Amino acid sequence: MIRKMKSTDINRVMDIWLSTNLEAHPFIDPNYWYQNLSNVQNAIQQAEVYCSVAANNHLQGFIGLQENYIAGLFIAKEYQSQHLGTNLLNVVKEKHQQLILDVYLENQRAIKFYQQNGFQITNHNNLEAKMTWLK
Repeated sequence: MIRKMKSTDINRVMDIWLSTNLEAHPFIDPNYWYQNLSNVQNAIQQAEVYCSVAANNHLQGFIGLQENYIAGLFIAKEYQSQHLGTNLLNVVKEKHQQLILDVYLENQRAIKFYQQNGFQITNHNNLEAKMTWLK
């Protein structure tokens, strides 16, 4: 089931955010993620966030948006490769004509995932690619 984030979800959301970033970005100093934890938590609480929740009410992952910008899509490791990320993307695709995100170039798994879901690289620098989806 996909639903909007509840205030009671924030601890699990932040656990998924931290563990997924540490796993997906070994090329980034782990201290970066720890130092940004409280800022991200504040930003998430201001964003439009949808959560994927299992039948037992266990939060599996989430997608956060600021207007049409995808600030993050995170699936807990034990739930990855089960189409949950695609399901979350489809929910926000229904609500927007265009979606934009930034992804680290070294995170080829994420780039491939977004390309499989209709996103194209529209710009990049030495570190990140900007990807865009159009309805």
